[in-house]
Amino acid sequence: MTEEEYLQSELTSEVKREYIDGRIYVMAGAKHNHNYISGNIYSNFRSHLKATPCATFMADTKVRLGKNYVYPDVLVDCSDLSGDDYFSTSPVIIVEVLSKSTRTLDTTTKLIQYINLPSLKEYVLIEQDFVSVQVLRKSKHWLPEYFYLGDEVTFESIDLTITVEEIYDRVDNPDMNEFRITGKIGY
Repeated sequence: MTEEEYLQSELTSEVKREYIDGRIYVMAGAKHNHNYISGNIYSNFRSHLKATPCATFMADTKVRLGKNYVYPDVLVDCSDLSGDDYFSTSPVIIVEVLSKSTRTLDTTTKLIQYINLPSLKEYVLIEQDFVSVQVLRKSKHWLPEYFYLGDEVTFESIDLTITVEEIYDRVDNPDMNEFRITGKIGY
């Protein structure tokens, strides 16, 4: 399928599909944990960025990566967007919530393409099955930094600091369940 055919068919598709290197990847539905994390990030970003030129998007806005198109879980774009746009070309931060089915693509192909976007300042990878937040920053040569329960994460691109506990609010995984019961960090 060509890029033009993909873009045209995407307008009437009943399912979300990513387009990478001429291939179509149908997006699977997400677990509640995935949606809790994405929603927590989205609501914190959106609330923080109110009354700024930056807009926060969740799940339904594509990012154009050359001739490829992907749907990040959360992104912030501070460029002059039109209400008729279907995709972002200038995100400053992209967040992906990892799952078994997306981990390889998110940490390889997408990672390489994302960090080559001139506008991107941070790429965030969040595990849903255990507590781990990985932040890669342009300012630190894309070297990963990891954050766990008890830590605060500063998203430098939008000047926002939130706790790991806020990111994982309502998430049902062994790390969070132990933390809720004992109030301790089991690391």
